[in-house]
Amino acid sequence: MKASYVKPFLVAAFIILVDQIIKIWVRTNMLPQEEIRFLGKYGMLHYTENNGMAFGMELGGELGKLALTLFRIVAVIAIGWGLVHLIRHKYHRGLIMNVALILAGAVGNIIDSTFYGVIFKYAPIFHGRVVDMFYFPLLQGHFPQWFPIWAGEEFIFFRPVFNLADAAISVGVILILIFQKRYFKTEEPEPASPNSEVVEE
Repeated sequence: MKASYVKPFLVAAFIILVDQIIKIWVRTNMLPQEEIRFLGKYGMLHYTENNGMAFGMELGGELGKLALTLFRIVAVIAIGWGLVHLIRHKYHRGLIMNVALILAGAVGNIIDSTFYGVIFKYAPIFHGRVVDMFYFPLLQGHFPQWFPIWAGEEFIFFRPVFNLADAAISVGVILILIFQKRYFKTEEPEPASPNSEVVEE
């Protein structure tokens, strides 16, 4: 394998490995909804599982769950092919590494939803649940009574519970959006010299 392929796929493999180590440790050492605080009330491991997408979003029913898992598998194949294409055509290294992050996150969550039901004996293949654990409720309070729609309701930022795979996807996407002009810049043609003339024979 060429050296240009090694680094992004090694980064992806490392993230997948660490993601799975954390998930398996949480699932085998914590009870659902149990918390282990490492930043007081502002940061903790909070063990939860979900049937759906990143940050706990879900599609309803068993059919929705199966469709989501199969969609993830197709998406991972497409992302992997895209990563190879970017490397082969020597795109910006930052773009390549960010796509590697997205690939790693997608694979990490696919492992849960595809195999965890079978490994932990609670569901058939493709029907596993994704393990989430990182929770950072940095700001907590209530919306003021004059606030539209959510008046008086509890406010928490950041509310979603997520895992390392979710974080890798989010970081990859955000960095691509931030640096897209750098990643996808095209060479501007040099303006013709005002003194240049076309010489016809």
